[in-house]
Amino acid sequence: MHKTILVRGTGLLVMAIALLILVPMASAIPPGPHDPLSGPADTPLEADALESGGVTDGEGPAQHGIAFGHLPPSSLSVELVGRLRVSDAVPGLISDVGVLDRPDGDLAFLGQFSPGCSPDGGGGVYIIDISDPSNPTEVNFIVTPGTYVGEGVQALHVETLMFEGDLLVVNGESCGTIPNRIGGFSLYDVSDPLHPVTLVENAGDVRTVGGVTRANQIHSAFAWKQENRAYVVIVDDEEVDDVDIFDITDPRNPVMIAEVGLPDWPGAQDAQSAGIGSFRASFFHDVVVKHVRGHWLMLLSYWDAGYIILNVDDPANPVFVNDTTFTDPDPQTGISPPEGNAHQGEWNTNNKFFLGADEDFSHSRITSFTSSAFAGSRPATEGAFTRPIVTLPGDQMSGEVVHVGRGCPPGTPGLPGGDPYLADPTGKIALIERGVCRVDSKIAWAQLNGAVGAIVYNNVGGILTMGGANPVNAGSPVVIGTLINIPAVFVERSTGLLLRDGVPPVTATATAEFNGWGYVHLFDADTLQEIDTYAVSEGIDPAFAGCCGNLTVHEIATSRNPRFAYLSYYDAGLRVIRFDEGGIQEVGHYVDANGNDFWGVQIFEDAMGRELVATSDRDDGLWIFRYTGPGLG
Repeated sequence: MHKTILVRGTGLLVMAIALLILVPMASAIPPGPHDPLSGPADTPLEADALESGGVTDGEGPAQHGIAFGHLPPSSLSVELVGRLRVSDAVPGLISDVGVLDRPDGDLAFLGQFSPGCSPDGGGGVYIIDISDPSNPTEVNFIVTPGTYVGEGVQALHVETLMFEGDLLVVNGESCGTIPNRIGGFSLYDVSDPLHPVTLVENAGDVRTVGGVTRANQIHSAFAWKQENRAYVVIVDDEEVDDVDIFDITDPRNPVMIAEVGLPDWPGAQDAQSAGIGSFRASFFHDVVVKHVRGHWLMLLSYWDAGYIILNVDDPANPVFVNDTTFTDPDPQTGISPPEGNAHQGEWNTNNKFFLGADEDFSHSRITSFTSSAFAGSRPATEGAFTRPIVTLPGDQMSGEVVHVGRGCPPGTPGLPGGDPYLADPTGKIALIERGVCRVDSKIAWAQLNGAVGAIVYNNVGGILTMGGANPVNAGSPVVIGTLINIPAVFVERSTGLLLRDGVPPVTATATAEFNGWGYVHLFDADTLQEIDTYAVSEGIDPAFAGCCGNLTVHEIATSRNPRFAYLSYYDAGLRVIRFDEGGIQEVGHYVDANGNDFWGVQIFEDAMGRELVATSDRDDGLWIFRYTGPGLG
């Protein structure tokens, strides 16, 4: 499962390992890696979040997902045109895809995700010649020093007063540890893809933390041209005002012109987003900007606050226009309150509709958490990519609880001999205090020491003291060779202390219910009323809770035809939908015989003017498709 890989441009060997994501009860903490801001200790929402898109093991039938395999191979009205396995492909290495239509040959760009990090290098971007879509060719690689690339891969032609050329925009998520880490966005001139030119690296919202001055980590970036100027908006992972807008008319000297966030828009806050204090559940994740009926509009995917539209006719002064509210009860599952999870959105070609992709890796949620140590039920959240509680007898994790302390493995900085357990967890549920080392290492270490489950409770102050979320980070040890296969939950500090101090034997029971994977919304772009929703059938069927990988949607690319769109669906493959005022209909799909783990999706044209679809497979590289069914034109 764990492969030793040589990361190009770094000269070091690093390990690609299984990752763990902990998510909140009603809405997933954003894939990240995010280091949540400090906040109250009594919240179950502050989990260590990594955007793995699924634990991958790359061996045998379970090519994608946490030993789940994938859906059976199938295709309908979708032709595989070409594919490229990048030269150093390993499970989980590839992130987003961007495409650039050029008169002298189209290009695709693939981000390299966190397994590519190493102490003396970083991740980067693969440059791929797709002039012949049936034979994509890897032609270059740009190393992004100290950072890796996630959602933010975009290429566009830019002409401003100070620059003309093909501009590549990438986000920067840190390869380092707090406070010695960098982030920001980077801009490259890729007019000559064989000789890209660095314009700026690690620009962004700069601040000093622990005596180190650096740009905040960002999860995504989107650039646009507006008259004779150019701008980029970034997703700031480290501040409540997480929408940062920069003037990049001179891309060598970006200038921040606006910094706003959810607290600035009371109209976007409701019972689900829970107002300003709930920025951990309502945070900025992804963005597009488009000229819509005479105005420049910014569409923000803001998790539980929904999809938010800003007017950016003056990018230095964004103005709130409107936002969506998630239908209650959930239109796919009937569960109340609905999930939320607004991850990525895009207008269709004629701007009459927009589609929103709700990413949700947690297909179940805790309905009650009880214990002999307290009366009633207390809040708890379930770990995604641990063993789902709904696959256990009675949909419960139940047993005796023993406190084991921090539960950090040997090699943890500050704990060179490890963190000796306060009690033997064999056959019991390990109660673990958060902090000092990674959450996934804690749970893996408990599993290796015989625990049948884990409960992680918040540390004092709720401040993330782990060394970062990068799985190959030397300052953040991992438990090599261990795939998490025990259940785990995350609770408030006050709950953890009651469990710790209760009269032995303390018992606890977490009961869960299936609530489906993430799916797609269709909205009227003028009224923002929800018209319909779409999910792959397996994504809302409990029978597929533990068999077939991650069945959540990730991203949307709208077609040149205003009635069509393409969806990247992780282990449920590529999906093609047709939509109008009457709703959404699936008209095509593709799931490979060996499975897919699709992240990014973008459209482009071939030399004959046909619409093609570029997708990024996290374990493999670039796949190019063509929809062959009726109606596209």
